Amino acid sequence: MAVKEHPDRFIGLATLAPQDPGGAARELERALTKLGLQGAKINSNIRGEYLDDRKYWPVFETAERLGVPIYLHPTIPSPSMLKAYSGYGFVLAGPSLGFGAEAALHALRLVYSGVFDRYSGLKIILGHLGEALPFWLHRIDYPWINPWADPDTLPRIKRKPSDYITKNFACTTSGMSYFPALQCCISALGIDHVLFASDYPYENSKLAVEFIEKLPAPDTDKEKTFHSTAESLFQKPGVRSPGENR
Repeated sequence: MAVKEHPDRFIGLATLAPQDPGGAARELERALTKLGLQGAKINSNIRGEYLDDRKYWPVFETAERLGVPIYLHPTIPSPSMLKAYSGYGFVLAGPSLGFGAEAALHALRLVYSGVFDRYSGLKIILGHLGEALPFWLHRIDYPWINPWADPDTLPRIKRKPSDYITKNFACTTSGMSYFPALQCCISALGIDHVLFASDYPYENSKLAVEFIEKLPAPDTDKEKTFHSTAESLFQKPGVRSPGENR
């Protein structure tokens, strides 16, 4: 309803059920070409599995071909990882740690899988200022930049992991009104990869807006964060050639 009433201010994202990868890819295309939506959101881990499994790649092929991003939203860690969080419940497995650890793991599995070598124009959005990945970029590259690393142990990808994170990922500010973290994210990825988000209704939207407004940054950077980067990322769907960059 909000999108229909204010199409110049709101967009909609499709909700997919990746358990049926082919059906999810078809639903994504229908949502974009028939319903006018402009991307998709998938909650991290699909019954304990991750999207790096090639059976899920039809979803990525469709997203790249139509030129729209996929928002990888965190959820509690997969069942195989939950034991380490036992005894503390959601307060540990949820936003304080589990959500970020789960989404960051999923994102790196995608990088290691080679999906971005296959679909170089694919864009993934992470919330919460990149689920800590911008902070870890140098460490993530550690096996690739040290000469004593055994190349036979590395994933078969064409570039360093950080190259994919800085090219194929964007981050939102959802739930992260903390300047040092934002500064790290901007320094690591660039202002053109940071989008405003409030995490409503779990966070206070007014405070999220004020956080960006009060940043010691040029107005042009604030405009990018508030709207122009999102406007560029969430363009109207249009058929693209495989591998075409945005």
